[in-house]
Amino acid sequence: MSDLQIGLLVIGVAIVAVVLLFNWIQERRFRKQADAAFQTPAGDALMQPGTVPRETHSRPERLEPALREPVFDDGDGVRDVAEFNEPHVRIDADLPRADAALEDDLPMRAAPAAPVPPPSAQARPSSAPVAALPAPYDELIEYRVRVGGDGVLANVFADAFNHARTLGKAVRWAGLPAGAAEWEEVQPWRDVHYQQVAVTMQLADRNGAAQEEQLSALCALLQNVGQSHGLRVACDDVADAMERAQAIDRFCVDVDVLIGLNVVARGEGAVNLARIVHEAEACGMVLGMDGVFQLLDSRGEPLYALCNHDAEPFNAAVVEGQISQGVTLQFDVPRVPDGLRVFDGMVAFGRKLASEVGGILVDDNLRPLTDSGIEKIRTQLTQIYERMEARGVPSGSRRALRLFS
Repeated sequence: MSDLQIGLLVIGVAIVAVVLLFNWIQERRFRKQADAAFQTPAGDALMQPGTVPRETHSRPERLEPALREPVFDDGDGVRDVAEFNEPHVRIDADLPRADAALEDDLPMRAAPAAPVPPPSAQARPSSAPVAALPAPYDELIEYRVRVGGDGVLANVFADAFNHARTLGKAVRWAGLPAGAAEWEEVQPWRDVHYQQVAVTMQLADRNGAAQEEQLSALCALLQNVGQSHGLRVACDDVADAMERAQAIDRFCVDVDVLIGLNVVARGEGAVNLARIVHEAEACGMVLGMDGVFQLLDSRGEPLYALCNHDAEPFNAAVVEGQISQGVTLQFDVPRVPDGLRVFDGMVAFGRKLASEVGGILVDDNLRPLTDSGIEKIRTQLTQIYERMEARGVPSGSRRALRLFS
């Protein structure tokens, strides 16, 4: 290598080092400016997260669950994860709709409909400050980006609102209207001015934990809005959020159990489908578009389901004499409130079905379910529900429906 080449190499390395140092200095300066901007008086609700710092615990090894007698599908393990204190927000125990879309119900007042605002995103001065409630934010299962402005118009968030739908995790938008004390769901097409906006991304669901790229993309999305409209933007720490995402995801895997009980014919026979449909309807079960019967609670949430063993689903035109190899009752453990009572009801219905069609109640290995076997399953369920309560995710609660969707 010639002296010229060595010299050029040294100069190149020096230039790269200078660029990296400059970027690092600029990043520190931006973080300091953002932190300083959010150090507002105590009356600023958005700047006071109002959450309790989570505790850090060691993470034991994963333990596989032991629904050994009887055996069911998906015996996912039960293991400990880091505990979190309940955040200082009200998590409504009443169940909203179980929606797997990116939009989720916000625990705040609904925003009224309004005509489409003009395209201008001009700001107006906010009213005199009032004592506001903390922003809707669940520290256990959400990552947060806070945006502060002086009466910023809702439609400046329109593009970010639409782009957030493509990030792969549920995103909630909450806004504090100028001069108001209650937060509402942000609707970018409304003519509303906000003094604060809080945007949160769910950290885990049945598709797994949120990825660093998703969290960073949400932060960058709001930072771009802030730079374009002179807003203050503060993103929660991504590394900390990733730890929480992994922990809550492991916990969800541990308790995400689907229990199945089967009614099959004795010997080489078959069960009468028409009789089964009659019993399902008499029990109050409803046939869905997917050909599965469901028993619903007063809120329309499924308690347990009944499906056909054969490839052909149930339909409303079942005729007398139509037969099947058997049927399966399914119970989605973490999504059902008062699960032990619901499980007992499902077992009783399964036994009644077996009696009516001359069949037998068995597990997925076709072993008859005895009283002792049922009791062992109840013991396992009790342990799962205790773990869910201890982690602040009661079965069938708003949190549970969001996480197990």
